[in-house]
Amino acid sequence: MKPENLNINDFNYYLPDEKIAKYPLSERDRSKLLHFKDGKIAEHHFYDLPQLLDSKDFLICNNTKVIQARLLFEKISGAKIEIFCLEPFSPADYQMNFQTTKSCVWKTLIGNLKRWKSGNLQKEITVNNEKVVFEAKYIEAFNDMSHLVEFQWRSCCEFETRANKAQGTDYKSAPANTVTFGEILQNFGELPIPPYLNRKTEDSDKTTYQTVYSKIDGSVAAPTAGLHFTPEVLQKLSDKGVKINEITLHVGAGTFQPVKSEQIGGHPMHSEIFSVKKSVIEQIINNLDNIVAVGTTSVRTLESLYYIGCEIIENAQNPQLLVNQWIAYENKFSYTVREALNAIVNYLNTNNLQSISASTKIIIAPSFQFKIARKIITNFHQPKSTLLLLVSAFTGEENRQKIYDFALKHDFRFLSYGDSSLLEK
Repeated sequence: MKPENLNINDFNYYLPDEKIAKYPLSERDRSKLLHFKDGKIAEHHFYDLPQLLDSKDFLICNNTKVIQARLLFEKISGAKIEIFCLEPFSPADYQMNFQTTKSCVWKTLIGNLKRWKSGNLQKEITVNNEKVVFEAKYIEAFNDMSHLVEFQWRSCCEFETRANKAQGTDYKSAPANTVTFGEILQNFGELPIPPYLNRKTEDSDKTTYQTVYSKIDGSVAAPTAGLHFTPEVLQKLSDKGVKINEITLHVGAGTFQPVKSEQIGGHPMHSEIFSVKKSVIEQIINNLDNIVAVGTTSVRTLESLYYIGCEIIENAQNPQLLVNQWIAYENKFSYTVREALNAIVNYLNTNNLQSISASTKIIIAPSFQFKIARKIITNFHQPKSTLLLLVSAFTGEENRQKIYDFALKHDFRFLSYGDSSLLEK
């Protein structure tokens, strides 16, 4: 059966609310770890991971960092408007956008949009001991769900200077604004914990909802399989000889979007931006039989690399660095994984680049042929979700059901702050 014709109801299971972890454990690596190998299931703790992996394994982690993407405004009328920053639009590059000091545009979700009929939203905030006037201006709908919003900000000194100048009164030149949009988010934004936790963000989430190796700002959701790692576990893995390196995929809000269509062919996958260094691709080439993907985001990135490499082979002069949703099922390419990855390295060398940046809409569902990931570390996912489809594709649906039945019966904790699994073919 083509994956487009799969019925999402076949990937449903009963998840009681009490099985959903509302908070993480006080010690990350004390979480449970389900080990699936050769059709057998065993229960461990995450601190046992170094014992379960082979010394020749090569871990790939996602070093993205969750940004404080939820912005709350209140109109004079008292109406509360929530703006959820999804992805930078102008500048489109994450780092450039975070470094802007006057204005930028984002793709957003807007809560209570019907109450934001006109005018700019405004808030006075303090950043680095400097008072700043921060404004949001609605531009237009971007698609069925998201909207473009322009953010502008200036110091209160500059605001007062402009007002005095307009009134013809004496004024002194205001100092140039140096506050960046990244600092605005850090000081005004709220960390967007998953909606299914059904609680408000707490100060502790700012630490616990980040991996210990998070570095690159951009995600609106954590790569949760990585939340179990501690410096001690990483050190023990390294001491054993396990190689560890990082990729970056910025997790979008679409990761929480349920599959609403009966057949998964009717579900539009969200696009996510990823970046992989040339040196990491070269290491992957040298360790192709031993790749352990930490989290579904790492899986999506690694498997997308193959199709990016094939695109470069066929369109070397002007490759489209975008992986579409169904390309993996079109039997379009016959290149080996090594050929595809070497093509990326050659492309980077030719263009004097140190990393490949692309976007992916890939959907990984039963019948998907994994090219790179040999083992997967992942949490336990929502019923009828694309992440559950990914797990089913890797283990087989019958095994996936056995794994989840075991986890439910043995008091494993589910979803973002829950326990994890190590899945082997």
